[in-house]
Amino acid sequence: MNTVSISENGLPAQIWNSARQLDDIPFINTETLVPAGARAVVIAPHPGDEVLTCGGLLQQLCALDHPLQLISITDGSYSHFGSPQWSQKRLSVIRPQESVEALRRLGLPMHSLKWIRAGFPDSGLTERESELTRFIIRYLRPGDVVFTTWREDGNVDHDAVGRASARAAALVGATLNEIPVWAWHWPSRDHALIPWHRARKVRLDPWAVARKSHATYAYASQLDGEPMIGAAPSLPRVLLERMRLPYEMVFV
Repeated sequence: MNTVSISENGLPAQIWNSARQLDDIPFINTETLVPAGARAVVIAPHPGDEVLTCGGLLQQLCALDHPLQLISITDGSYSHFGSPQWSQKRLSVIRPQESVEALRRLGLPMHSLKWIRAGFPDSGLTERESELTRFIIRYLRPGDVVFTTWREDGNVDHDAVGRASARAAALVGATLNEIPVWAWHWPSRDHALIPWHRARKVRLDPWAVARKSHATYAYASQLDGEPMIGAAPSLPRVLLERMRLPYEMVFV
């Protein structure tokens, strides 16, 4: 498993903009990915992951009137640990508010979106995977189509949520789809670690891309670093640039 941080990869030779396999990935339409009548469940390790993983797909599912459920595993309050500006208490309030604004910018119907906030502490999910699996099972039902972070994404929380979601989906009888976030930004030399045979592209039109990019900027607390504690931005420039790709990639 690769564990390189996004913030360490400012150079262009990354998976997302140089892997030769990208051109060969087949497209999949939304109706095939989420059959008519099925509920889509997005499981986000941290606030912001719901947009980074499938902000475009969420727009399409909304347009097709699919029932949607969002499960936010953590509130992301430890992202700036030790910062006097972004304290844990402040972030526990602000980061969920940022998610509300981001989802509004995507055009999701907030009045009918079922949103579960689990309240797990971020950066400690590996030690609580069994508990996390039991929690997710409570909110899944047979026939659901689940979208979450890839269990080998290279971020400990992303990986833990991916593993817990996979176990929960298998036990309930739901369909699991995994989405890379950090893995996009691995060096291009690591392309062989990506499961290209499972990859599918969801095509996004220019309006969906624009709304997704606009939604990403709702996460104001993650756009700037914190020099006082030596923290880089959680959403660095290269990740924001990737948000303008005309597709999203899903591992089916």
